[in-house]
Amino acid sequence: MAFSVEERGRPNTHDYRVYFKNGEGKYISPFHDIPLYADEAENIFHAVIEVPRWTNAKMEIATKDPLNPLKQDVKKGNLRYVANVFPHKGYIWNYGAIPQTWEDPNHKDVDTGCCGDNDPIDICDIGNKVCSRGEVIRVKVLGTLALIDEGETDWKVIVINTEDPEARDFNDIEDVRKLKPGYLEATFDWFKRYKVPDGKPENQFAFDGEFKNRDFAIKTVKSTHEFWKAMITKKSDAGELNCMNTSVSDSPFRCSAADTEAVVKSACAFGAEDPIPSSVDKWFYYESELMLKKNPKMRLSFN
Repeated sequence: MAFSVEERGRPNTHDYRVYFKNGEGKYISPFHDIPLYADEAENIFHAVIEVPRWTNAKMEIATKDPLNPLKQDVKKGNLRYVANVFPHKGYIWNYGAIPQTWEDPNHKDVDTGCCGDNDPIDICDIGNKVCSRGEVIRVKVLGTLALIDEGETDWKVIVINTEDPEARDFNDIEDVRKLKPGYLEATFDWFKRYKVPDGKPENQFAFDGEFKNRDFAIKTVKSTHEFWKAMITKKSDAGELNCMNTSVSDSPFRCSAADTEAVVKSACAFGAEDPIPSSVDKWFYYESELMLKKNPKMRLSFN
């Protein structure tokens, strides 16, 4: 199943959008129209890459916009970039989401004790390839980390691109620990500290930060798919989320090709990108609370 993207607006500006097309060249929603499964029998899932590895722009599926294009997150009127918290540079995996999933904010997870964060479930692709923005890949689920983001459950599913030359060697979370030593520890560290440069405290985790295994992760993905099915068929309240789609037969939000064309044509024409602010390349040196207690002279700083 082939997918492509069409950019609108100017990259690194508020009007930049990335719209998706199916193999017939028709506009679709990456949230609702890209199937969950690439191969259901083998538990191979589709994943939409929002942020390529080593980049900083916090791109995300615009869940509240018609057709849910990718757009850059905005905070206090400014485009959002994640800081380079030493020793990390930008995102340390290809970061994205699994389509046709939804972390229901009205459902309290029995394992974490917190409700969902109102987004598709997130993935961290540990494959060797640096993907492109908007690329749709087929992934094998390996495990998951349960981030608690300001009181909300925010699953981070560890996956590997099935096209990776080493994919056959990775079948569960312990394979990551064995074959890519230090990567899970770096992943935990990244999620724990990435909001500190914004003046926020370290993030918290369920299960004391333990990565859960493949079976647990697949069960979590499938449960969020059930929440999505209830939302897209209006059996649960979507709130402000935009459920416009072209392919879900029993969805009251299904629309025509003419409707999707109108959405994309109303967006700004694609143009030259604005420069990325120079501050994005700065290092942010930060020592954990534990290290600061051991040595109060340690400090937080940008260089």
